[in-house]
Amino acid sequence: MCSIRALRFLTKPPLLRFISSSPQSILLNPIPKPLSFHSSRRLAAAVTAMTGANSSGGCSQSDHVAGDWYSVPDLRLRDHSFTAPLDYSLDCSTCPKITIFAREVVSVGKEEQPLPFLLYLQGGPGFESPRPTEGSGWISKACEEYRLVLLDQRGTGLSTPLTASSMMQLKSPEELANYLKHFRADNIVNDAEFIRVRLVPDAGPWTILGQSYGGFCAVTYLSFAPKGLKQVLLTGGIPPIGSSCPADTVYSACFEQTIRQNEKYYKRFPQDVEIVREVVSHLAEHEGGGVHLPSGGILTPRGLQLLGLSGLGSSTGFERLHYMLERVWDPIIVAGAQKQISYYFLNAYERSLGFDTNPLYALLHESIYCQGASSGWSAHRIRAKDEGKFDAVKAAKEGRLVLFTGEMIFPWMFEEIHSLRPFKDAANLLAAKEDWPPLYDIDSLNNNKVPVAAAVYYEDMYVNFKLAMETASQIAGIRLWITNEFMHSGLRDGGSQVFDQLMGLLSGKKPLF
Repeated sequence: MCSIRALRFLTKPPLLRFISSSPQSILLNPIPKPLSFHSSRRLAAAVTAMTGANSSGGCSQSDHVAGDWYSVPDLRLRDHSFTAPLDYSLDCSTCPKITIFAREVVSVGKEEQPLPFLLYLQGGPGFESPRPTEGSGWISKACEEYRLVLLDQRGTGLSTPLTASSMMQLKSPEELANYLKHFRADNIVNDAEFIRVRLVPDAGPWTILGQSYGGFCAVTYLSFAPKGLKQVLLTGGIPPIGSSCPADTVYSACFEQTIRQNEKYYKRFPQDVEIVREVVSHLAEHEGGGVHLPSGGILTPRGLQLLGLSGLGSSTGFERLHYMLERVWDPIIVAGAQKQISYYFLNAYERSLGFDTNPLYALLHESIYCQGASSGWSAHRIRAKDEGKFDAVKAAKEGRLVLFTGEMIFPWMFEEIHSLRPFKDAANLLAAKEDWPPLYDIDSLNNNKVPVAAAVYYEDMYVNFKLAMETASQIAGIRLWITNEFMHSGLRDGGSQVFDQLMGLLSGKKPLF
């Protein structure tokens, strides 16, 4: 471990930064291999798709179509489309196909240079890669040395997108659930390997950068296809891997961190304490237990609490939430008019959730933790054990803080959110599904040879610090940069700095202590 000043954690931990003369950051050497952990050689079957014909030469090389170069300020881009198997365990020549889209990005003038490849894996699940509008942030920094590949993970963006409308083509809940089971990290890694052997010269290994859920996918990649990897960078994305379905452990820890984030929010904006109580009471007393949303859904007290998903865990989230709440009420223009929630707020509420454009996030969220076991609506069950801490109506009546929830999906959302209603039965089937295939091979991680560097955010609301550290202890050779200078959105907010830190760990510029 690096030389740092003694850290005294009082009511709030000190700001952590890398430089050893400052008390703000911790850099850890490679974590020793553990003495023992449960074996997962039973997972070997999951490797076959990634090392077999489907991921390399078994499918036709004509399944890849590259577009022409085009420009945004300071960058050159080229689109790639791949026709890949929906299910890599089936014969490639006869199985159903999907389109996988990836965007190649280089700095202007570097189109023909022999640059190493860097694959970016986006957070989610169910969100597409960023769409560059200019050369800035971590993308600009990465393009100084790399040929960047922005992958739209299957089901997102231009990769056979599973939208609220396209999923209606699947005529039954059973058909939809059976289709969606192919859209987790295992097959995202299969897709990455499918692309790598077609895009990288001589099918060489590439570096990958995984943000949040993209980091989960990267650890799956390390588990089952490490020969395709040159280096791995993780930002806020070390997954829990310790049991068949650690979702209960995840949500227990995340509820605790979410409570702390609520307390910090209300300390920043004390005027919102009463505003939120008043809104909750208004919704509870309204006919039907809520007010209608512009899309046709309903805003209830428990629905209001969902604003914590985007408002509590990323930089500027507190501010955005506060500015939404300051416009929650319509003005009284005519004497005697009833008080009502403004259209501005209702519209902003729906836009902040994003389920109308990215429903896959809600459908697959808990399944990202499952290996051979069901989630059983884990967040909903854990919340029920909180003894009323997250009961918004009760809190408002008792004059307590109304707590927003964090990154949790609840079954009632498929009743109250209009765009999710058609998928309620499929969501229940996925929550009950037990035969999920493996996502990690702990033996492989214990014996990892691929250089790995990870940014671990101490106050991360989405990826719990303690659970991330437990997993890090299972990845041989990993180097950690632990910081609370950034929240979960560190790659977006301080992209150049974060990217430089991690590359420095791997290049030797940040030496071992």
